[in-house]
Amino acid sequence: MASPKPYRAPVLADVAKAAEVSVPTVSRVLNGSKYVAPELAHRVNEAVQTLGYRPNGAARSMRSGRRTLVSVLAGATANYGYARTLQGVETAARRAGMTVSITVVESGDAEHVHAAIDLTLAQPTAGVIVLEFDRAGINAAKALPEGLPVVVAGGGSRRTGHVPAALIDERTAGRQATEYLLHLGHRTVHHIAGPTEGKHSGRTDGWRAALGAAGAPVPQIMRADWDASAGYRWGERIAGMSDVTAVFCANDDIALGLMRALTDRGVDVPGDISVIGFDDQPLVALWRPSLTTVDQDFEDLGARAFGLLSQVIDGDVDAASSVTAPQLVVRESTAAPRG
Repeated sequence: MASPKPYRAPVLADVAKAAEVSVPTVSRVLNGSKYVAPELAHRVNEAVQTLGYRPNGAARSMRSGRRTLVSVLAGATANYGYARTLQGVETAARRAGMTVSITVVESGDAEHVHAAIDLTLAQPTAGVIVLEFDRAGINAAKALPEGLPVVVAGGGSRRTGHVPAALIDERTAGRQATEYLLHLGHRTVHHIAGPTEGKHSGRTDGWRAALGAAGAPVPQIMRADWDASAGYRWGERIAGMSDVTAVFCANDDIALGLMRALTDRGVDVPGDISVIGFDDQPLVALWRPSLTTVDQDFEDLGARAFGLLSQVIDGDVDAASSVTAPQLVVRESTAAPRG
């Protein structure tokens, strides 16, 4: 396999050549230090945009071999999965004697994506980890320049394209959670799904696959945001639905909100309705009833992403993607249906 062409950031001389001006003229335009004729300034600015010129901190880092800074692009930092993955990256980087910078991509819009990338590449970064949990991360991974060491971290069992990935197989976990409820004797399993975020949901795909394999009815998907209040609102509706005996939720927050709403309306969990979450956040084991859920090891995901990036930075053209399967954790919120 041929080695990828090394990344070379455009420099002042490239801008000067494209604009057909001198390097000092480019410097004066960019620094605003001295007057430059409007026509020349326009040519320089056009060349900057066309070439994608940025302050050359990243290029200096790669030329000098100083691998001390790893950059992370993420659509959020406060959500549980994001925060724990970032913790895994930072811990692994610190043990390797490196530091981590985090840039939030505010949305998947091109303006926000390119602004985040510009900010990231203005730093002397050795490589970039992109959290591909949402549309912002997906679009950022596509927009990064060729040759820059990049890996992605996200959910899935495989990823198309040439960028190495650290993955969690959410589809298998979603299927196992659904199969568990079916094996308890539930006729079918309803599903509260999170936002699609511009990509297929492995959790939803696994739920659908399990129902199909069992010949069970496939209920209409219930869409929700990732927060507990969205689960509570669905719980208010589900409490009056006599055909619902089991619900697979896209995350633990939704599941906890659902259970609270059901309890408030006199619906017993798991006696009347079984509930499964996804993530295994620390407090769900202390809830009453404690939540059956899927344990995703996000810290391990972050550590694997950093390890993979280290291989890419060191020039390993055969750095292989890795996939782990989450584990179902059975607690008190699931049981066989009554009757």
